[in-house]
Parts: sequence; structure tokens; C-alpha cells
Amino acid sequence: MGMLRRSLLHWYQAQGRTLPWRGETDPYRVWVSEIMLQQTQVKTVIPYYHRWLAAFPTVADLAQADRQQVLKLWEGLGYYARCRHLHEAAQIIVEQYRGIFPTDLEAVLKLPGIGRTTAGGILSAIANQPLAILDGNVKRVLARLTALPIPPARALGPLWELSSQLIDPNHGRDFNQAIMDLGATVCLPKQPLCLLCPWRSPCLAHTQNLQTQLPMREATTPLPHKNIGVAVIQNDQGQVLIDRRKDEGLLGGLWEFPGGKLEGDETVQACIMREIREELGIEIEVGEHLITLDHAYTHFRITLNVHYCRHLSGTPQPLESQEVRWVALEALRDYPFPKANGKIIDALLGGDR
Repeated sequence: MGMLRRSLLHWYQAQGRTLPWRGETDPYRVWVSEIMLQQTQVKTVIPYYHRWLAAFPTVADLAQADRQQVLKLWEGLGYYARCRHLHEAAQIIVEQYRGIFPTDLEAVLKLPGIGRTTAGGILSAIANQPLAILDGNVKRVLARLTALPIPPARALGPLWELSSQLIDPNHGRDFNQAIMDLGATVCLPKQPLCLLCPWRSPCLAHTQNLQTQLPMREATTPLPHKNIGVAVIQNDQGQVLIDRRKDEGLLGGLWEFPGGKLEGDETVQACIMREIREELGIEIEVGEHLITLDHAYTHFRITLNVHYCRHLSGTPQPLESQEVRWVALEALRDYPFPKANGKIIDALLGGDR
């Protein structure tokens, strides 16, 4: 273990990445970076990180912020529950911890949106605590190091144990950063750069020439596909109707153009009319096609079939949402929308209507 630690830390001192949050002593900034980095690449996170801290420099600023402003700043980063949990946790820290991020592991784990890896990443970074982590990069490194004969998802217990044994008891901060950097820059998912790796000699995958076959993957099944009819409903003033999703769920709290899933052999037009009646309690006329979009989420993919629609009668009611609102076309960009809906806005504002 000692040799592995020393070789990795030596490599890190020479080859570690320079990142905006690295070396940061403000727990709030470290925490924000750790949440943004969950399931998102560093290059994507960096501009969001800078914009976020410009808008919310402290945990108190975030706690006091309006939820819609918070979601708007997160727009496009995905996995929006992370954003809602960040906001909720900021309010807890202000109310229960006088605005000071706790350094006790059990207290940190009780905060919304923080699991074992995120807690270990934060506390090792801000307090040099020797707490193990097991993100995607670390799983891949350890699976190759040990030539793990099963997919990592089926060996989380042993992998956690190994990560805990490996971490340097005196240099938790640097060790965790180093093993993440190793996975991100050398032990790549495809075509790992084994010649540059400080763990090349003890790595069983390299010794057995299995580095491109490991880690083992679960057998994949095709992603379920949902066909969605979407309505861009305009009134006589040229305003467009949007609704805000309930807070729970994949895109909770975001605004969207109303619609829903096609049922059976239903046409897109029939689907849109039915969904609008069920969701908003109004009658519409479905007009010409605006755009068709394909979008993939983690566990399913969707096709959005978008049509211009005209409001005929009835007052829109938020029957399956938090609220509904008529907004001017030029005001649409002020609201936080999912990425696919953002493309609908682009099509609307780029068109001649």
C-alpha cells in the first residue's frame, strides 16, 4: 500500500490538473464543485462553477435565493435534483449550522444530495480527512488495478474497502484528488495511457493485457423510447403558454411547453389535444408542425413532436403542474427550461412568427 500511495502522490505533484476549486479552502466552493461534478465532466462544469459563484458567492446568498433563479443558473447542466438539493442544503446549513459547512461526516451525510463519495471528496479537500471516495473514475482505476472479474456495480463493497485501505492517512486531500486525476487523464475508459501510469507495474489488468477489456460492463438493453406530443399554444396577444413541473422527479421545478406521451395508435395531433385538455383544462386547435427533436436521458430517450397551437376556449389550470403562465415570446429565455425545450425556444425565436 505504501508504494502505491507514494508513487501516485509523486505522479500527482508532477502531473495533477490545475482546476478552479483545487486548493480551495472555502467549504462552500468545494461543495458546489463536488455537486456539479457528479455525473458531469470537468470541462462542462468550469463555466457553470464560475457563473454560480458570481451569483451566489456564499452559502447565505444561495440560501436566500429564489428557486427559479437557482434553477436558471443550473439550466443545461442536467440532473436537476442536484440543484434542488444544493439549494435545500444551503438553507439547512444557514438555519442549523449558522452558515458554516459541518466537518463531521455523519452531519454531512444527512444533508440533501450528499452521499458517501461526495462527503469524502468535500471533507478530504477542506479538512484533509482520510475519507475514501468511489466515483466513476476511481471505480475504473481500482477495477483495472485488481483485474476485477465482474462489473464494478456488483462489487461495491470490496471496492469501497480497497479505496479505504489505499487512501493515505496523512494526505487524504491529495490522494483523493490524485486518484481522480489518474482516472480522468490516464486510466481512460477507452485506450488508457498505460505507459504514463504510475501504477502500471502493480496493475493486474496491464500485466494480463486486459486494460481495454476492463472494467467489465453489464449487458446493455436498448433504452426505452417515448414519443411525445408538445404544444406551443399561442393566444390572440401572441403570448405562449408554459407550465412549471412539480418539484419532484427528473426535471422538477423547470418550465416546459405542455404535452405528453402518445398512447396506442394515437396521432400526434390527437395526443396534443387530449393532453392539453387533461393537463390544462382548455380547448385548442393544433396547427402546423414546428420541430421534431430527439433527446436521450440516462434511462430512456424521447422524441418531441412540436406543433404550433391556437387557444380556443377555457382558462388554463395547473391540473398536473405547479403553475401555468402566458408569456411573451421574447421573455421565454428568462425561465429555466430543460435542454430539449430550449431547442424549441431557439426554433420559435428563429422562425418568422
